Amino acid sequence: MRALVNTRFGGPDVLEVQERPDPLPQPGQVLLRVSRAGLNFADISARVGLYPDAPKFPTVMGYEVSGRVEALGSGTTGFAKGDRVLALCRFGGQASMVTVPAAQARKLPDAMSFDEAAAIPVNYLTAAQMLLWVAPLQPRMTVLIHAAASGVGLAAIQLCRAAKDVTIIGTASASKHDFLRAAGVHHCIDYHVQDYVEEVRRLTDGRGVHRVLDALGGPDWKRGYSLLRPGGHLLCYGWANMIGGERRNWLHIASQAVQLPFFTPMGLMDTNRSVSGVNMGHLWGELEMIGHHFDRLLELYAAGVVKPHVDRVFPVEQAGEAHAHVQARKNVGKVLLAFD
Repeated sequence: MRALVNTRFGGPDVLEVQERPDPLPQPGQVLLRVSRAGLNFADISARVGLYPDAPKFPTVMGYEVSGRVEALGSGTTGFAKGDRVLALCRFGGQASMVTVPAAQARKLPDAMSFDEAAAIPVNYLTAAQMLLWVAPLQPRMTVLIHAAASGVGLAAIQLCRAAKDVTIIGTASASKHDFLRAAGVHHCIDYHVQDYVEEVRRLTDGRGVHRVLDALGGPDWKRGYSLLRPGGHLLCYGWANMIGGERRNWLHIASQAVQLPFFTPMGLMDTNRSVSGVNMGHLWGELEMIGHHFDRLLELYAAGVVKPHVDRVFPVEQAGEAHAHVQARKNVGKVLLAFD
C-alpha cells in the first residue's frame, strides 16, 4: 500500500509517500481501500512536534477515511466487500489501505460522495460532541465560533442553524466573510483588524454569548471565558496558537503557556459559567457515544442539515502542499488527500 509518512519533525518537506505492506484485518475489523483521507490541524501539530498523542516517527497519521470494504476480519458482521463506508481510525488513515474496528465505520447513504464522507468523522463528531452532547444548544442562544471557516467551524454553523433562532458570530479573515454569511453566520469579525472581544460585546449590548467554541487556545481561552453571560459555556477543542512555525519554538510555547487561564470551582460558581474540553482522540473507549453521534449525523445529512464543504482535494503526492495550505489557514472547510 501507499502511505503518507511523517519521517521527522519539520516542515512539509519531511512528508514522504512510501510503499508499506498491506495490513490484515483482525477479528471484528474491516479492511478498507481508501479513496479519501481527511487532513486535520492535529496532523500539522504532529509534523511540527506539538501533538503528544502522535506515534513515534516515522509514523502514518490520519483519523478519518472514506472508501470501500476490501476484506473482513473473522467474526465481523454488518459489512460486505465493496460496501462504501466512512470510518474513524486511530492513526494510519493517510494510506491507501487501513483497518478499523467495525464499530467505527458506517455505510454511506447513496447520495453521499467519498469527498463528503471523509469530511464528516473528525469535524462533525467534534461539533456534535460540543453542541449536541456536552453543551446542547437551546433556542435563542448566541454562539461565538472561532475559525468559523474551518472544517469544525462550518460543521458547528450547520448544527447551530438546525436549532431555533440561534445567533451565530464567527471570527475569520475578511476574505472568508462572504462565504460565511452565505453559510448562515449573522456577524463576521475579522480578527486581524478588530478586537473580537470588544466587537462581541458591542453586538450583544455587553451581555456576552451563551457558547464559545475555541480551538485557538492559550490567552484566547481567557478572553472567551470573559465573554460568557451567566449560564454560558466555553468549549475548548484545540490549541492552534501553539504552532508558531514549521518547528517547535520553545519560547513561543512558553509565552502561550504562561497566558493560560486558571479556573477554580469557586470561580465557576461565582460567575455561573462553565468550561469543557473536547478531544475526540481521547474518546476511543466511548464507542456507544461515538456511534450515537455518527448515526445522528447521518440522519441530519439525510435531512439536508449536514452538508460537508470540501475546500480542496490534494493527491497524496502533493501532501506537503496540503499541509502548507492548512497551516497557513487558507482553507474554507475540509482539505482531503486522494489515494484513488
